[in-house]
Amino acid sequence: MLRLENKVAVITGGAAGIGKASVEKFVSEGAKVAIWDVNEEAGQALVAKYPHATMFIKVDTSNPVSVEKATAETVAKFGTIDILINNAGITRDATIKKMTFEQWEQVISINLTGVFNCIKNVSPIMIEKEGGRIINTSSVVGLYGNFGQTNYAATKSGVIGMSKTLAKELGKYKITVNAVAPGFIATDMVRAMPQKVIEMMEGKTPIGRLGEPEDIANAYTFLASDEASFITGSVLSVDGAVTL
Repeated sequence: MLRLENKVAVITGGAAGIGKASVEKFVSEGAKVAIWDVNEEAGQALVAKYPHATMFIKVDTSNPVSVEKATAETVAKFGTIDILINNAGITRDATIKKMTFEQWEQVISINLTGVFNCIKNVSPIMIEKEGGRIINTSSVVGLYGNFGQTNYAATKSGVIGMSKTLAKELGKYKITVNAVAPGFIATDMVRAMPQKVIEMMEGKTPIGRLGEPEDIANAYTFLASDEASFITGSVLSVDGAVTL
């Protein structure tokens, strides 16, 4: 039995990295997936690989009109939305002394307001059908902070507070809301870093390696499945114990 059979999922930032791994994992578990991303070339390449199970929509999650249109288009194609993975996110790192208002605003708009926009538009569908899964991507930085990431840490902490609050609000509709907090994950961006930096990250992780995008995709899959029906308002750290 496939864990996500006959389910429809939206995965934001689904064209690359953790999002791409999640699309592939969800499809393998029987889901139909709407890929919401700004990277049209990568998104369409993924649809070409899974033409019968995916669709791509170019979405700016910070723009409520863009999200509203994407929600309607997804429902028109697949009939409903059962799972929302708020995976899209950006970084604009700088110390508070050097951080510009633009850097602050960009990260807040995508990482926090974007999550709000997606939940605001998708949750009514789940409320009407009395069931759904919302999974928001936080970070170990949201739990413990990180030098030079005031904006990013603020958004990832905010996502945790949002998840816990919405778990209380939406529980009566049989909608679970959880957050996943990744540690150091070997995305293409991370692998492009100097080898010394990668080794430093590995050295800080007791399990002795970086996480793979598939590790996060597996966590999303579990929380989206019926196996996690009594888990809500939780933060699942997937970090190889880097925070211990």
